[in-house]
Amino acid sequence: MASVVGTQLVQMVAFGGGINAGLVIPARIGETSVAATAWIAASYPLTQGAFILPGGRLGAIYGHHSVLFVGALLWVAFTIGSGFAPSFVALCALRACAGVGGGVMVPNCVALLCITFPPGKMRNIALGLFGATAPIGAAVHSGRTGSVMADWEHRAILGFVVFGIAFMATPRDSPMDPNGKVDIIGASLGVSALFLFNFVWNQASVVGWPTVYEYVLLIVSLLCVAGFIVWEARFAEEPILPLSIWTRPSFSAIGAVVVLSLMGFGIFLWYTLIWQYDIRKYTPTAVGATLVPFILVSSVMAFVSAQLVRRIRIEFIMALGIGSLLVANVIVATMPTHEVYWAQVMPANIIAGAGPDLLITAAQIIASNSVRRSEQGVAGSLIGVLQFYGLSTGLGFAGTVESQVNEHGRNPVKGYRGALFLAVGFCTLALAINFLFVRMPADMTEGWNEDDLKSRESGVPKEKEGAKPEETTVAGV
Repeated sequence: MASVVGTQLVQMVAFGGGINAGLVIPARIGETSVAATAWIAASYPLTQGAFILPGGRLGAIYGHHSVLFVGALLWVAFTIGSGFAPSFVALCALRACAGVGGGVMVPNCVALLCITFPPGKMRNIALGLFGATAPIGAAVHSGRTGSVMADWEHRAILGFVVFGIAFMATPRDSPMDPNGKVDIIGASLGVSALFLFNFVWNQASVVGWPTVYEYVLLIVSLLCVAGFIVWEARFAEEPILPLSIWTRPSFSAIGAVVVLSLMGFGIFLWYTLIWQYDIRKYTPTAVGATLVPFILVSSVMAFVSAQLVRRIRIEFIMALGIGSLLVANVIVATMPTHEVYWAQVMPANIIAGAGPDLLITAAQIIASNSVRRSEQGVAGSLIGVLQFYGLSTGLGFAGTVESQVNEHGRNPVKGYRGALFLAVGFCTLALAINFLFVRMPADMTEGWNEDDLKSRESGVPKEKEGAKPEETTVAGV
């Protein structure tokens, strides 16, 4: 468990590395636009979110262990390459390529944990720790702005060591669907839709919506979404994302809540740091130190959230997570231009620390316990897509708002406030969806069901035996 959780922690360091790089590097390589520099942070989760879907399916066919470490090799290679980036565009491109490796890793990490641990207390703890690594990894590395130019060395070496230990310590699994096929058309449509839609919104704050290719690519991305849905529903023999998963009780609503809340979290993290660095003139080291309360609270909440899932209703856990992010964004959005750290930024970081862990852990546990053992890669893929796509797309939306209200760059604080109030809106909408549509009791599931035990013994997924798959729902629903 520790080795798999460690791989997620290391690869999430790259997201935080993009945030600190966005603060320090741009001026050194000739890029001064805040809107443009947000691309350094957004490029990694952009491709990471897009490639999670095919990553989970590849793991089911070729083995989650094998595919996980193919992704790890890609991550290390392009992380090293980013250290030699000669320009702003090259840096963003190399970080995007590293994100492909990260995207392949995420669903296979989740699948290995969920295959190893049957539904119950130990799985909840494992997924709680796994979920905590995303915000903690991002926050920890966001603070290491003082050594950004050489930081690729640290990330690559750390990744090589941790991934190597995980490769040797993690037992090799048998492919869940060794005779299966990769849905090439579905994967292409899905990746294209996710990538283009995200690209359009992140680029809009740089070039503006009057730019013709923005509208063209937005239309193409929406057509890809429509094509993906039609293909997966009617034509795909082995869908890369079975649409039936969205019909599970409250699953669609939980997905919307996760996306909107993670948008709010990404905006909070980026604009809180850039406000302190750019406006209050904190040193890079001081900026990093401001995140210590967030990291400490997130570490504790990893264990708390895993226990809460078994004790209180899921909508209440989600509400606590959303509420913490909502309050944190309100605090930062309304703070004076100049103020001591202890007055509002520190309380906001403490409160925000509870949000991502409560949301991600609850969603991942519910997703994993709602599907068969052979579908753990799919469950891991879906929650991963929602999580990382929210982080990246939220920055794109926020950048558009910022560029529209900052008086052409003359009033940057006004732009920051606009972006943070957008995050408040996202969190408010997530809270409303949660209270209106999420209805799910505490998850008391223990152990594999009978079908999973049979398929585990035979090594053949139930749906491959010619039987019609049965709907598996969370206990009590």
